Amino acid sequence: MAPASNLGERRPALGSSPLVIAGAGFTALGIAMGIGRFAFTPLLPMMQQEAALSVGQGAWLASANYLGYLLGSLSALTLRGRMTTAMRAGLAAIGLTTLAMGLTQSFAAWLVLRALAGIGSAWVLVFVSAWALGKLNAAGRSALRGVVFAGVGSGIAVAGVFSIALMQWSAGSPKAWLGLGVIALGGTMAIWRTLRTDHHGSGEQSRRGPGPCYHWDFDSVRLVLCYGAFGFGYIIPATFVPAMARELVKDPLVFGWSWPAFGIAAALSTLLAAGGSQLVGNRRLWAMSHLVMALGVAAPMVWPSICGVLIAACLVGGTFMVNTMGGMQEAQIVGGPHATSLIAVMTAAFATGQIAGPLLVTCTVGPDGDFSRPLLLACLLLVVSGVTLSRPRPAAYAPSAKGIGAEPS
Repeated sequence: MAPASNLGERRPALGSSPLVIAGAGFTALGIAMGIGRFAFTPLLPMMQQEAALSVGQGAWLASANYLGYLLGSLSALTLRGRMTTAMRAGLAAIGLTTLAMGLTQSFAAWLVLRALAGIGSAWVLVFVSAWALGKLNAAGRSALRGVVFAGVGSGIAVAGVFSIALMQWSAGSPKAWLGLGVIALGGTMAIWRTLRTDHHGSGEQSRRGPGPCYHWDFDSVRLVLCYGAFGFGYIIPATFVPAMARELVKDPLVFGWSWPAFGIAAALSTLLAAGGSQLVGNRRLWAMSHLVMALGVAAPMVWPSICGVLIAACLVGGTFMVNTMGGMQEAQIVGGPHATSLIAVMTAAFATGQIAGPLLVTCTVGPDGDFSRPLLLACLLLVVSGVTLSRPRPAAYAPSAKGIGAEPS
């Protein structure tokens, strides 16, 4: 007869292996970010051409999604119940609202749908990050976190290539939205059973909300502010790279690849970042990524050509997920048992920066499509935040960081 302590382990829970957890996280983040957040980016040129959508209207649609993302991240602070319930609800919302985007031509309806998709995306990112990273760290497989976050870039690349194919086939944006909605729902169904349970059903993590009490200190505030600066700094190229490229080259086979390049760089960077964090430490790697991203944001100003836009796509895409992964890992270290609360507040700051970025574009980009002023401000903020992050993590947090990106001794 098995010992009492092992009675619950005689039948392993479905999807309990680290590889399955990493695969579910990969898929969930690919849907949440590649489709729920950024499907609009490669489709914006198509929608501009079909519906005479202006840059300003595109910015409003982007900001609606980012407002939803802000509301979703704030609501994550008060949600109670299983993490996986919130993840599944978020994934379902993304798939259904993406489908609905292809079924209406109402700008007001688009605003509402993109806001709802933003709420779902925030729930998935906050809870998948806490769920997957917590389980991988507990299993001693923290290196697999790169696989989880590679899902974001992979989702972006899939959405971008799908959009290029539809442009080549002269299909309209409604079909693109419908197709991406089907992809999102199909991916959700594939991981639905894995997200059925947290696999440690009696654990505190499986049934709690992030918790209302968090002890704020200087380092926590620094992480929140720098993560917010990151949200503002990357969002202008992340939203308007294909639109900027289209202003320079009209062939979709040329300008269309700017977005898949962003996604491919994001996916590859997460796989390389784990080794980089072992060499220089997670905090330093995050700081350096802010500075490299600043170079990418500046590239279209320094080199106003399709090459400059592609450099921006590669440098911003190549550091986008390094910054995300670095921020989530630091939240795990600094937040400890209340990490989900810190992750939610950081995500809210990130979303606030994202809302400000497109709105700044509506105020500063003229009819000539010159993005230089908002890009300059984004570049400066990234430099300041990178320098701020370069200060080492307080020694009080070092012991809890071992094995998950601690500073090298």
